[in-house]
Amino acid sequence: MEGIDHTIVRANGIKMHRAEKGQGPVVLFLHGFPELWYSWRRQIHALSSLGYHAVAPDLQGFSDTEAPTSITSYPCDHIVNDLVALIDSLGVEQVFLVAHDWGAIMGWYLCLFKPERVKAFMIPMDRMRGFFGDDYYICRFHAPGEIEAEIAELVTANVLKTIFSIRKPCPPCFPKGNKGFTGGLNYYQAIDQNWEVTEKWTEVQVKVPVKFIVGDLDMVYTTLGTKEYIHNGDFKKDVPFLEEAVVMEGSLHQPRKSRGNQFSHL
Repeated sequence: MEGIDHTIVRANGIKMHRAEKGQGPVVLFLHGFPELWYSWRRQIHALSSLGYHAVAPDLQGFSDTEAPTSITSYPCDHIVNDLVALIDSLGVEQVFLVAHDWGAIMGWYLCLFKPERVKAFMIPMDRMRGFFGDDYYICRFHAPGEIEAEIAELVTANVLKTIFSIRKPCPPCFPKGNKGFTGGLNYYQAIDQNWEVTEKWTEVQVKVPVKFIVGDLDMVYTTLGTKEYIHNGDFKKDVPFLEEAVVMEGSLHQPRKSRGNQFSHL
């Protein structure tokens, strides 16, 4: 994309692609599933014009970053080490962090494990809680090979159109016959390992400044008790430096077109 530089760096033993533009304090953007750095293209242009060095990598398993085949490469501590190495490659100690979906989940872990590397965290939705039986999307994505085969059968383009355009504020469930990519799906398949990695972090607060943004039509926001968690004070207990929780009217789960004023006060 015009004006955006692309670099391949060595990070935590893998080759990682990053897209970047601008000079100044680093703003690190982390994408979700099934996305890549391109999801943040408008924000990269917006933030670089405001005097920031905007950086958006492809996370491990996505696009031009390496995709190890073993699920043991995808637990949260491995991904956090990728991010720390990426930050080191930028020659800075701290970044402003903006993240979405699985990028936001890994962003929370970065704030938890390495808070000294994050100046502040802005989250356009993340939190996963609870399950809705065998059709719940995390359960459907959990068995290696099966969901990939279903995606191929249904045609990848059609699956992507469904994921990016859904406007139903209901539990994110995918009955048999729907959906199914390998690198990105490994994040789901490593969830059990994440529970083991984070067991000792139970009850530990995230102590970095945080701004949280979510769409009122985001199906994760409208289910799983997430709305209540955000607004009844429990979110603030877990994240004591939470500065603001913004609910954007008419917005979905996927990142929407950039509005520069959302970022101007970083």
